[in-house]
Amino acid sequence: MTAEIIDGKAFALSLRERVGEVAAAFEAKAGRKAGLAVVLVGEDPASQVYVRSKGKATLAANMLSFEHKLPVDTAEADLLALVEKLNNDPSVDGILVQLPLPSHVDEQTVIAAISPDKDVDGFHVTNAGRLAVGQEGFVPCTPLGCIMLLTDRLGDLSGLDAVVVGRSNIVGKPMAQLLVQQNATVTLAHSRTKNLPEVVRRADIVIAAVGRAEMVKADWLKPGATVIDVGINRLPPADGAEKGKLVGDVAFAEASEVAGAITPVPGGVGPMTIAVLLRNTLVAAHRNEGIAMPDGAL
Repeated sequence: MTAEIIDGKAFALSLRERVGEVAAAFEAKAGRKAGLAVVLVGEDPASQVYVRSKGKATLAANMLSFEHKLPVDTAEADLLALVEKLNNDPSVDGILVQLPLPSHVDEQTVIAAISPDKDVDGFHVTNAGRLAVGQEGFVPCTPLGCIMLLTDRLGDLSGLDAVVVGRSNIVGKPMAQLLVQQNATVTLAHSRTKNLPEVVRRADIVIAAVGRAEMVKADWLKPGATVIDVGINRLPPADGAEKGKLVGDVAFAEASEVAGAITPVPGGVGPMTIAVLLRNTLVAAHRNEGIAMPDGAL
């Protein structure tokens, strides 16, 4: 048996196209475009690439992109002042402060300063609380993208046994909450879980988000399980290669012989993150203007 490949790249492209259509309709109703502000502190190369790609994707989706690039030695107080300015700017619907921040800036303080109604990353404690009790709020982009891929592949998740490996605030915990909302039976596993392979082996759905290259092996999986690999790890370079290969948290080649469906790395969950960020920004714009979102559009 060879697993079906879950094509996150194609799904994300379709979502971005739908976002663009709804964004155009929003502009016609509101008399303005939806706007996303991205703040980058310092010159981390990976963060620069992310910010650039987010800016291009925002413009391509009929929305405004506001980029704020600050020097690495920017004082925390100055960053907080910028966040407050963006909170009060009616042309900005979503605010994203690119992480990680320099060591002299407290990430939690900055995240807490973002208005929960503009927190399109879904990291604010208010939005985490809203998710926990089932209220409307913003959900972190990666786990929401995973749920979209799962429901597209499986339909109703009710009663399915799901194991999330990894308990981060950005992926693992919100992922578990979303699966519970979908009526799955959820285990949130982690590095200290006893008999982890056995726990994973009973799952119909496996979400690997632990940050360890190829940790989840084929013999950890129930035959036919659906596997969502959130990990992005770079292996050491092979002989003569400039860069090592990108792999996920799942040993893809061997897992593909057991799983029923699996996301590849790259090309699986990764493209979904920016697509969902655009979707969240558009949802924020509709809420900010008091305009109803079209039913079932996103």
